Amino acid sequence: MSVELSGEEPAVRGLRERKKERTRRTIREEAFRLFREQGYSDTTVEQIAAAADVSPSTFFRYFPTKEQLVLADDLDPVLIEAVRAQPPGIAPLTALRNAMTDVYEGLSAEAYAFEQERQALVYHVPELRSAIGREMERNIEMVATIMAERVGGTTDDFEIRVLAGALTGAGLAVARITPINPENIGRMLDLLEAGLPLSREQ
Repeated sequence: MSVELSGEEPAVRGLRERKKERTRRTIREEAFRLFREQGYSDTTVEQIAAAADVSPSTFFRYFPTKEQLVLADDLDPVLIEAVRAQPPGIAPLTALRNAMTDVYEGLSAEAYAFEQERQALVYHVPELRSAIGREMERNIEMVATIMAERVGGTTDDFEIRVLAGALTGAGLAVARITPINPENIGRMLDLLEAGLPLSREQ
């Protein structure tokens, strides 16, 4: 028999969590609308909060900075679970490829468009590009964790860190010139798996 230590019914907690998620989503949607209309640099936290019908203090409970509102990648936990759901016998890069394809193909058209817009902001707005280094470090740790789980290693294993760095760096390089989507992810992984062959058409 389970005991609810909080004294709060699960349905009440579920309702509260859904309300929080709606508020968070509204803040981001209104922020991106303002970014499109007047630019990232000219949009203030106060304007975003007013558009989302919340106070600035509420904004900061969800996002510590305006920068983090864009950098926060909601697909990360979904991707981690998708990799963990892959059969144990397949190669790590194949598991990652399948998981990323499943995640992107499972997005609604609206969510897919939002993610493409978010990536474009990260890589093309000067104020946000300065944070790419921190994002790379975070992504390397995330990929290293996923790969270590797949092969039974640790995140400090040399080979795992090289693989995590290669995948993260390749993703960054691709995102600067073309959207990250299942097709481009597949092309990127094909090149990595083939040993990065380079050729020029004559």
